[in-house]
Amino acid sequence: MSSWSLKRERRGAPLFPVNHPIRIVLDYALILLGALIMGVTFNMFQLPNKIASGGISGLSIVLEEVFGWVPAITQYAFNIPLFILGVMLLGKQFGIRTLVGSIAMPSFIFLTSDLSAATYNPLLASIFGGIGIGLGLGLVFHGRGSSGGNAITAQLIHTYLGISRPLAIAMCDGIVIILAGVLLSFEDAMYALIGLFVMSKTLDVVQVGFSYTKVAFIITDKTDEMSTAILKDLNRGLTKLQGEGGYTGEGRIVLMVVVGQTEVIKLKQLVQSVDSNAFVIISDTNEVLGEGFKIPT
Repeated sequence: MSSWSLKRERRGAPLFPVNHPIRIVLDYALILLGALIMGVTFNMFQLPNKIASGGISGLSIVLEEVFGWVPAITQYAFNIPLFILGVMLLGKQFGIRTLVGSIAMPSFIFLTSDLSAATYNPLLASIFGGIGIGLGLGLVFHGRGSSGGNAITAQLIHTYLGISRPLAIAMCDGIVIILAGVLLSFEDAMYALIGLFVMSKTLDVVQVGFSYTKVAFIITDKTDEMSTAILKDLNRGLTKLQGEGGYTGEGRIVLMVVVGQTEVIKLKQLVQSVDSNAFVIISDTNEVLGEGFKIPT
């Protein structure tokens, strides 16, 4: 193995390029696995307990309770026309992966519809339903796919009304939860909010992981000594930023260094040993990509 390959392996570079056939197969496998998890979660937690936590799937729960419509058919009825409308109005940016996601989830909901409810406790159902949907959706996103429905609706709202995509998604989810509160019960809407919150947090974990790195900004009169200590003793790279004192107007160098959680104590001790009067700001950062940290897959 070449030194370049070893370096890529150490840095966590993806084994296959984005358009490599094996990578494409893995992407679709992730989309299908994520859709399966969401389908099972829907039938075991959300549907039996009427946890309509937004999206087309949440709307299908409301319509099933009010009109008796089969959720899988309802989702087909919304997802496929929305996909076609998205392609017509916004172009082919959605691609085959969005079509697969739009069809796969209701298909798995239909195929697993005979599964028994895991619980009839609505609080447990909203929590574990949120975890399952967040996990499945995260896998779909890792496969560079989409579950359709809300994602397409939000893109259309963003394009034609100028509303940001996150706000558009929140609006769509909010409408579904309001419908649940009006057509089902206010208590059902509250549980749906819990499920939506848990889903969003689970999705964050799946996408960025549990490990939070730290970014430190160091202002010191001993810039050279501090830089040398960080480079040699901590074995971390750093960046020198040009700053200016707000009161004095004097130019200053600000050192920026990114470290793992386990290195924070060592960094603080190192700074203290070099310059006890140094000014240090340490804050969380969810994801760092590049040399010494993980590379996007």
